[in-house]
Amino acid sequence: MLAYAGRILRVDLSSGKTETKPLTEEIAKQYIGGIGLGIRLLIDNSKPGTDPFSPDNPLIFVTGPLSGTMGPTAGNGYAVVSKSPATMGIAESKAHGFFGPELKRAGYDAVIFTGKSEKLVYAWIDDDSVHLLDAQHLKGKSPYETDVAIREELGDHYIRVSAIGEAGEKLVRFACIINDEFRAIGRTGLGAVMGSKNLKAVAVRGTKDVNVADLDGFKEFIKMIHERMKGPATRKYRTLGTPENVLVLNALAALPTRNFTQATFEGAEKVSGEYLNEHFVKKIIGCATCAMRCDHVAVVPEGPYKGSTTRMEFECLWALGPSCGVDRLDAIIEAMRLSNYYGMDGISAGVTIGFAMDLYENGILTKENTDNLDLRFGNHEALIEMVKKIGTRGDWLGDVLAEGTKRAAEKIGKGAEKFACHIKGLELPGYDIRGLKTAALGFAVSFRGACHLRSGAYSPDVKGKVDRFAIEKGRGKIVMENEDVYNAIDSLILCKFSRGTYYDGLDDMAKYYSLATGIEMTPEELRKAGERINNLARLFNVREGVGTRKFDTLPVKIMTVPIPDEGVAKGAMVNKKEFDLGLDDYYSVRGWTKEGIPTIEKLEELELGDFGHIVQKSEEK
Repeated sequence: MLAYAGRILRVDLSSGKTETKPLTEEIAKQYIGGIGLGIRLLIDNSKPGTDPFSPDNPLIFVTGPLSGTMGPTAGNGYAVVSKSPATMGIAESKAHGFFGPELKRAGYDAVIFTGKSEKLVYAWIDDDSVHLLDAQHLKGKSPYETDVAIREELGDHYIRVSAIGEAGEKLVRFACIINDEFRAIGRTGLGAVMGSKNLKAVAVRGTKDVNVADLDGFKEFIKMIHERMKGPATRKYRTLGTPENVLVLNALAALPTRNFTQATFEGAEKVSGEYLNEHFVKKIIGCATCAMRCDHVAVVPEGPYKGSTTRMEFECLWALGPSCGVDRLDAIIEAMRLSNYYGMDGISAGVTIGFAMDLYENGILTKENTDNLDLRFGNHEALIEMVKKIGTRGDWLGDVLAEGTKRAAEKIGKGAEKFACHIKGLELPGYDIRGLKTAALGFAVSFRGACHLRSGAYSPDVKGKVDRFAIEKGRGKIVMENEDVYNAIDSLILCKFSRGTYYDGLDDMAKYYSLATGIEMTPEELRKAGERINNLARLFNVREGVGTRKFDTLPVKIMTVPIPDEGVAKGAMVNKKEFDLGLDDYYSVRGWTKEGIPTIEKLEELELGDFGHIVQKSEEK
């Protein structure tokens, strides 16, 4: 079994004890790596009902079968999996850069952190040597400051570090983990889980070889992918990057504005990818092994935020910009810089602030609640101040909003729930799903909550392949098939920006896997692995009480407030009848019950029969 390290490291943060166990070929092939292997390790190493902040909740760092190879994008990735403090279900996220391959070269397919340290520590993994070192002097430092300090302390610039900031230490429920300055394990609150364990960072140095089974064939294959990366399949990411979406979605009346109050933004031109690249982007860089170069680094050249620097992607630009009614890119860049500084998911941070602004505009929050801050939509200074308040849990409102929109709405009351734009506790991304209804279905059934990256279900809507203003029979199949492919992508840890370079889809990916590992994988077996992973994730959520039809729902605004903007999308919203039709269709093609629970027959088909007791217990309830 080549390409894999063949070892799983366990680190007990309470006792400091470590042990390694083998990764079997059977588990490797069934779950691939990345999120697939991570979800399997999570369900095997956790008990039902464990609080996400309990020492018993495992935090799992996972590489993929291609991590550490010279394979483009897949060679530089890693994933983190746990139970989410935001959704109480599956937490998973991926990042690229240089940390993932270093972890593989240290000799591990996964590292499972359990327990809780008595004081703040960081894990130092130097090949087979694993130590927990004091990190009290790093308390309150940003992930990047922590990265620099650890490398200086250990005396090796080439050590790779994945760290949390103050938001993770203070258990902000959408705190993230950051490596290589801007690369984030971004969504679902994994930084808060890390903080709950008093684990400030993981530092890695690896010197082991990562060998592939068919070196000549592997080199020829990745040469082909490299060439495709220079072509039209990745043009968007190499040129304007994902901020190109601003004007595209605005033209479709699908750019959520002012917390999903409107679907178009009058300031879209001022925050567009075109304007960003012309006035702010100073450098475009790439990850290890990648020919694409998508990392658009923006710098504010003048004004009150002069010198502010950050990587800028569409989702965070949207969340901290149009979603808050802010049309100043310099302020958006500063807000993103601060999100990185505190170690917070920029999407959830922006949506949560937009939610608070909506409450302020509607009189549910007043200056008495905001410490005299004028929290109107469009106030860029208030945006900046709220990022600081949330990142530090600095006052009553910052502390409440650090819980995310779902819990914040419950704490604030007065009908605040009607303004909270989340699914399962995870804030919505930047697509107005009132007029993108395949996406609405895909977001609702996603096992990690509101997420555009679990199925890419917005794509057929945006590209006009379906009637985006209707949910019809057949949409469930579209969502399911895309989910299964995305699960395979995220288990191989291919960057989704590169997905268009795999012209033959799963055929290409299966070949990639086989050339590297020497384990024969057919496209059908890879598809089935994707389906298995989706069902296992659903089983985890069922086990935790958040995996039924009741939780596959949409925010109140999406189902009751029509798009008001003049134009093609005017009046659009998702009504209950069509949404129920979509859920029934999805559950049917998944082979699940009407309540969205996998059947015993489906589990047996996917070699998940050993988990049948989860379904039986759910039915007994």
